[in-house]
Amino acid sequence: MGLCLVCSLTALLGVIIGSFLNVCIMRIPLKQTIVTDRSHCMKCGYQLKWYDLVPLVSWLALRGRCRKCKQPISKQYPIIEAVNGIAWCIIAVVRGIGEDLPYNGTTVCYMALFSALLVLSVIDFRTYEIPIGCNIFILAVGLIHLCMDLSHWSLYVIGLIAVSFFLYLIYILSKGRAIGGGDVKLMASCGLLIGWKLNIVAFFLGCLFGSVIHILRMKVSKEDHVLAMGPYLSMGVIISALWGQRLIDWYMNFL
Repeated sequence: MGLCLVCSLTALLGVIIGSFLNVCIMRIPLKQTIVTDRSHCMKCGYQLKWYDLVPLVSWLALRGRCRKCKQPISKQYPIIEAVNGIAWCIIAVVRGIGEDLPYNGTTVCYMALFSALLVLSVIDFRTYEIPIGCNIFILAVGLIHLCMDLSHWSLYVIGLIAVSFFLYLIYILSKGRAIGGGDVKLMASCGLLIGWKLNIVAFFLGCLFGSVIHILRMKVSKEDHVLAMGPYLSMGVIISALWGQRLIDWYMNFL
């Protein structure tokens, strides 16, 4: 398969999955089911037809408004779909695309990881709470990835506790004021998936992003001092998963 074709199909699949991610983002904080209930307008309750649910296309065709009540539809929908599609394409390219096999099991696991991180990041940014379901999903993906690379099982098992144990001590000593329990679980599940070396890099990057970006947000937009770490840790995790080993190699050569 050609590079352009694989990238196009991967991006298309990512956009389609992005549509489901929007459902998760909207319903999980409201404790609503993401499986059985039909998609509907959040303003008037109008049940969407199949032609209202075509990712990106329907939102553009309706000019960002509900077909029935004409109320604006959040720009979140096309943004999440587009971001997931672009990210999946990037992951496929970075992980390597072969002529016979578009991408391997690790690539698929990283795609699933990114989608879960995208959902929990938006929810945490809005509610300061990381859904336990997202952490369980990442943990399950990590177990699948572990089974695909059993010869390096210790790398992933140590990753489960390397960062999270340290964060758990901070959580206990501060009685939850310094860091949230969801962040502890997030780094544990991600550590099982990407291994302890990359997880340490991810945590360092997450703290760096959180410090710099949040300080800028507080100065520019008068943002509250309360910090949702989920989005920043997620940024660190996905960057580390894709380029963390290069950063480690660069650092070791720099010493």
